[in-house]
Amino acid sequence: MEHAPPRPLLTSLPNVLTYARIVAVPSLVACLFYIEGDAARWWAFGLFVAAALTDWLDGYVARSWAQQSALGRMLDPIADKLIVGTALLMLVADHTIEGFNLWAAVIILCREILVSGLREFLAELNVKVHVTQLAKWKTTVQMVALAILLAAPAAEKLYPGITDTGLLFLWLAALLTLWTGFDYLTAAIRHAMER
Repeated sequence: MEHAPPRPLLTSLPNVLTYARIVAVPSLVACLFYIEGDAARWWAFGLFVAAALTDWLDGYVARSWAQQSALGRMLDPIADKLIVGTALLMLVADHTIEGFNLWAAVIILCREILVSGLREFLAELNVKVHVTQLAKWKTTVQMVALAILLAAPAAEKLYPGITDTGLLFLWLAALLTLWTGFDYLTAAIRHAMER
């Protein structure tokens, strides 16, 4: 019995899901710029939730189907940072996140940049820093916060106070972000001192 040839990694399902998450970035911006009223918020919410689910699904499929690849490992964190950064910028631009709550957005964005730089530095030292369970929780809380806040202006009519709930989750994500970012920083400093 002949086996089908392995699917090229470029078009494997996990990588296609990651590409979809990257394509969701301009689509998210388009929803909030070119669709009027509450519909814009619900479209943005649906798109963001779908993108967040592909983040979990592509990793699950890659492990289950033995389709992990260097391309996927490179693109997956990039896709995450693009969708999170875009959502934060759009929410700040439309004043869903404003005032003191801007600090939570700044903390999250700075951590994402810091971790990207640290990963690049550690890769040059051939050091792999594995994603911790706490970092996974941080990502989950962050995605929940951003999804709620994207829908919040429309959802307030159905669920008064939902914006405050989203901002509470955003601050929780920011605190987890500080904690996990500190873990990356101490690991990088430790390896740098050993060299």
